[in-house]
Amino acid sequence: MARVQDILAQFQAKGVESCFHGRHINPQIYAGLNGANWGLKDYEARGGYQALRKVLGQDGGPGMTQDEVIAELKASSLRGRGGAGFPTGLKWSFMPRNFPGQKYLVCNSDEGEPGTFKDRDILMHNPHAVIEGMAIAAYAMGASVGYNYIHGEIFRVYERFEAAIEQARESGYLGQGIMGSAFNFQLHAHHGFGAYICGEETALLESLEGKKGQPRFKPPFPASFGLYGKPTTINNTETFAATPWIIRNGGPAYLECGKPNNGGTKIFSIQGDVARPGNYEIPLGTPFAKLLELAGGIRGGKNLKAVIPGGSSSPVLPAEIIMQCTMDYDSIAKAGSMLGSGAVIVMDESRDMVETLRRLSYFYMHESCGQCTPCREGTGWLWRMVDRIQEGQGRPEDLDKLDNVAENIMGRTICALGDAAAMPVRAMIKHFRPEFAAKIDAAQKLTS
Repeated sequence: MARVQDILAQFQAKGVESCFHGRHINPQIYAGLNGANWGLKDYEARGGYQALRKVLGQDGGPGMTQDEVIAELKASSLRGRGGAGFPTGLKWSFMPRNFPGQKYLVCNSDEGEPGTFKDRDILMHNPHAVIEGMAIAAYAMGASVGYNYIHGEIFRVYERFEAAIEQARESGYLGQGIMGSAFNFQLHAHHGFGAYICGEETALLESLEGKKGQPRFKPPFPASFGLYGKPTTINNTETFAATPWIIRNGGPAYLECGKPNNGGTKIFSIQGDVARPGNYEIPLGTPFAKLLELAGGIRGGKNLKAVIPGGSSSPVLPAEIIMQCTMDYDSIAKAGSMLGSGAVIVMDESRDMVETLRRLSYFYMHESCGQCTPCREGTGWLWRMVDRIQEGQGRPEDLDKLDNVAENIMGRTICALGDAAAMPVRAMIKHFRPEFAAKIDAAQKLTS
């Protein structure tokens, strides 16, 4: 396998690494954080709430119209950081402008994807960036009430965000007549109950309304029929946290920090067989080899075997493919996977891919809400077959059957959980079929 330095040299020779200049590596969401300076005064000292002042014309300037705010987001090429990667400015433009009643804004902090831990980090260490981003978004879309739906199994994060809301409210950044303007925005924190399915936006809305967290049919989409039947826009924690920087510095400056169609920085939660696991904020378009280098390389000097690049639902990529990728939506999609939430799970040469898939399949079987038959029944089929292979009871027909069951789940459910369960199975069999077949062959020899 080629050395990381050699691969990076190849990227530089091609000009691919042009997004990784020193002036661009400076973090945007993580800038100036030290683990203790999460409060309002520290945030203001870092330029906090200057973007909201700019929008409302409280900085001596003329202020910004709703269209101007949305135009900056479109110019930035900020894409949703929760997994889908949908253009944020375009999403905001879907909110009906002249709707006569209540409109809502929701932050999806229900971070339950295995491998993902960036949002809780943002909420713990930079909660006011999320609050300011939500206030700007609410202004741009004419929403006066917002909710942050926080994953039910993280308690300190909920308490921290509640404290930050109170600080912002006491200082006039939330509530009625914000900073003496005509803009009103009330923000509330809501604690979920830990169900993975509530990360799906319509299941989240059902839960927020006090109902069982199950996805809704779409259409209608939340922008026309969302929370309590009113127009609603839902974005991820990191998406809102990126918004103030864009308004302060301009959309084109944010785009310049990344690459075309992939603006700005992205926080990657890298874990597994690396020397320094953790959250790394880097420009989109950075070579994976560089991210691996930042994380200290493969632990113990072993070779890289495979990487799950965007959380457990994204298809696995073998080393020879991922090492030629840049970390952005388009490059990873072209390689056959998804950037997703940015949870990068690194596996060295010692990892058993059958055991890895068994654990992933169990998670999706356990977290299926049961509403759709293909997902409710299919996830159980997938786990039982993978479990059988791992336990030495595999059959020669199991691999084709696994692929067939996964194929028949995809695209046949109300939400994407069925796809999330099926894609890892199909990718594992595609890239590591000999490893699965070897376990089945060994079982057959023992039986005979």
